[in-house]
Amino acid sequence: MIELLQASMPVLLILTGLFSLLVGSFLNVVIHRLPLMMERQWRQEATEMLSAEGHTLPPVEDSGPYNLWAPRSACPDCGHRITALENIPLLSYLLLRGQCSDCGARIPLRYPMVEAATALLSILVVWHFGFTWQAGAALLLTWALLALSVIDLRTTLLPDAITLPVLWLGLILNLGGMFTDTTSSLIGAVAGYLSLWLLYHGFRLLTGKEGMGFGDFKLFALIGAWLGWQILPLVILLSSLVGAVVGITLIVVYGRDRAQPIPFGPYLAAAGFIALLWGDAIMYLYLG
Repeated sequence: MIELLQASMPVLLILTGLFSLLVGSFLNVVIHRLPLMMERQWRQEATEMLSAEGHTLPPVEDSGPYNLWAPRSACPDCGHRITALENIPLLSYLLLRGQCSDCGARIPLRYPMVEAATALLSILVVWHFGFTWQAGAALLLTWALLALSVIDLRTTLLPDAITLPVLWLGLILNLGGMFTDTTSSLIGAVAGYLSLWLLYHGFRLLTGKEGMGFGDFKLFALIGAWLGWQILPLVILLSSLVGAVVGITLIVVYGRDRAQPIPFGPYLAAAGFIALLWGDAIMYLYLG
């Protein structure tokens, strides 16, 4: 089987796509539930802290375990439990015509889009790296960046539960020179965090406003840990350009309020993915 995958790129890409559809289905669970899990934890901690100070508060309602594995997925409108046949990536959405089989409520288009994006990006990664350890590591990074991007778009949060473990994984993998050398990886993590941290505080001193969140610092550090400090200028340039174009478009075309914050995480993640696949080639062309 291994010999077949090494010898036949079409077979490898097909299997990658099919497996990644399942991963995309799980990423949908992470995207939906992780922010709710964080909210529950914050509410519980706030209640315990205020109770310890003598405030009388109603107890936090305990509705049973709520994590990435339990309870089973259900329709938020009618509570219908999603069956295995209704949870086949992409296919179930098409067969159900984007509706709950019980009450007819619309299923958000986000779910099949995340599944399709996971498969397409994964195929691109494997096509670029081939059947290698690098491809396996790059897939993990790609899935994490996709989940972080969608969570940030929905909630303006970049959960530490994803960012920090993936950052440490990048540092560990580069001990063996997976994508860059150990020194470049370590400096990349530090420089990624400190550069945006300094920019944040400089902007706050000049304007009295917060230009970005601390999650953006950690995400940039993550990219530096995986790809090295040399790629950080390219990543920040690409993310800033795309963010500026999208922001101006939203304001001019769609009338978005200029005071409404725009998550920066998805642009950092997109630029990091581009740098993962083509960063060296882009830098080579730029340096001439």
